[in-house]
Amino acid sequence: MPEFNKGQLEAIHHVNGPMIALAGPGSGKTTAIVYRIKYLIEEAHINPANILVITFTRASAKEMKDRFMSLDVLNNERKRTGDLSQSDKSSGRNTECSVTFGTFHSVFFYILKTAYGYNAGNIISSDDKYKLIRELITKSGLEYDDEDEVISDILKEISLMKGDMIPVEHFYSSVIGEEVFRDIYKEYQNCLVHNGKLDFDDMMVYCYELLKQRPDILSSLRKRYKYILVDEFQDINKLQYEITKLLAAPDNNLFIVGDDDQSIYGFRGAKPEIMLGFGKDYPNVKTTLLGTNYRCSRNIVDGSEKLIKHNKARYEKRLSSSGDYEEPIYIHHVKNRNEENSEILDTIRKYHEEGIPYSEMSVIYRTNAQAGNLVKILMDYNIPFYTRDKVPCIYDHFVVKNIFDYINAAMGSRERSLFLRIINRPNRYISREMLTEKDFSFDDMIKRYEGKDWAQDNLIQMRYDLETLSKLKPYAAVNFIRKAIGYDLYLKDYANYRHLNVDDLYEVLCELSEMARQYNSYIEWFDSIEIYRRKLEEHSRQDREDNREGVAVTTMHSAKGLEYDVVLIPEANEGLTPYKKAVLPEELEEERRMFYVAMTRARHHLHIYEVKEYYNKELTASRFLDEILG
Repeated sequence: MPEFNKGQLEAIHHVNGPMIALAGPGSGKTTAIVYRIKYLIEEAHINPANILVITFTRASAKEMKDRFMSLDVLNNERKRTGDLSQSDKSSGRNTECSVTFGTFHSVFFYILKTAYGYNAGNIISSDDKYKLIRELITKSGLEYDDEDEVISDILKEISLMKGDMIPVEHFYSSVIGEEVFRDIYKEYQNCLVHNGKLDFDDMMVYCYELLKQRPDILSSLRKRYKYILVDEFQDINKLQYEITKLLAAPDNNLFIVGDDDQSIYGFRGAKPEIMLGFGKDYPNVKTTLLGTNYRCSRNIVDGSEKLIKHNKARYEKRLSSSGDYEEPIYIHHVKNRNEENSEILDTIRKYHEEGIPYSEMSVIYRTNAQAGNLVKILMDYNIPFYTRDKVPCIYDHFVVKNIFDYINAAMGSRERSLFLRIINRPNRYISREMLTEKDFSFDDMIKRYEGKDWAQDNLIQMRYDLETLSKLKPYAAVNFIRKAIGYDLYLKDYANYRHLNVDDLYEVLCELSEMARQYNSYIEWFDSIEIYRRKLEEHSRQDREDNREGVAVTTMHSAKGLEYDVVLIPEANEGLTPYKKAVLPEELEEERRMFYVAMTRARHHLHIYEVKEYYNKELTASRFLDEILG
């Protein structure tokens, strides 16, 4: 049996009533949880079938179950009582493990399946959900350029609305107009109901409604699940919490484990306020602290604690490390992203030469969009890596596609669809209805606008611009399209119309421009893009197949729960981390929690990079750096 500290023992030996176990990073919470289940069964003589353990991911549920099964508790208990196996058979439960381990969704879906006869075929797939929203926004007449982004944002808002239990009439969309959003949402729900489908959030909505309307079912579930344990409680949303409270009442044997300092899923409705307010809902709650970090060296624990203490909405806690002071936290000040990527590459190689496997290293970004440059360099230098998030391919961004449309037109393409995309970017006041032929012809279009000198002048100027563009090298071409043709001005108007930050779009073009510098011809550039796409797809396929070898390139959100010997955090700058969209105090506190999570993924070696300049624009170092140094 492992040797436990005071906080772990308090968690393990707790039996009845509510308890919060505040579990800092690397604090051995999983070990404490499985030994608490063992204690409930062997010492408190709780029937395993009365214990429900809820996690947020299938992987966590499986790990928890596997760790528990390795203790061989149930076989020992069967030998002691001689009758549990018969009880298991009569209940219809899996006799291998009478304790129920599951995610919120799997537990709630089991309840719905039992009550309503739902099966897996009733759950709408991600692809079908995406297609349905696309059809609905097309039907609404909503104009957009980046289809994936708009659909993804709408689906996130629908999920957030359901999880926060907000009536659609009171929900204000930040993506599209309120009325348009409400119409799309109502049609979306009608389509689901009409086709006998539900999405993952509906599992929670329907389960809550069922338990509120059917006291007989609720009573049956309460008798069955007398002891409820929730892991990663800081990630819970309002609806999940309300259902959990219903199931736990009236005995309230509710044991929650989590760390409010690692609550980083606000976009999904997770709020640290739920965990911070647990004591108000359960005044008799007992609290214990799992405050020893068995993962990180002392310097990393001290630095991360200095950082997170700047948050106000948190439980006060004193954390310590089981390890010694090792090397300091390295903070690198670099001129630009090229220098940053070069230093990251050198650091990875250095540690690998010292014997640390690539798989024990991770580069952790604030957003997946930041990783594109490094991914290309890792591919160029044959450094094995995998991505935990889909790295957006810059060549798929709509502004880049527009640039390539211009270049392809300059190279001779006359496809109608291509000219439909660029003819009014910038606005030349050419009606789309005038482009009726399969192939575009300047001569024909100029004739059609006979008597309208302004339109003819615009068409003549466009033809001249394409002729000029055909003679330029890639780097000069990108800048010619932006400045001489006027694409930047078009983007400014577009961003104002869509309430976007135009600098985000300009940054994409700046990155494209830098990539174009090294090529002397369009053919050479396009050939390299095909190679890059092919390599990126190979890596994506490996990630999908869980063939994960090499350096982990990930976001702060996806890094949670993981650990590495070496962690590198790039671009610790204002506007990047904390992210520019974080303005309100609670948003800035979540940004700080994300940085805290990233730092505490490192066992021994932590490198943080601050960039002085971003595409000739001066940047400010992240406020988090001063906070770490204390």
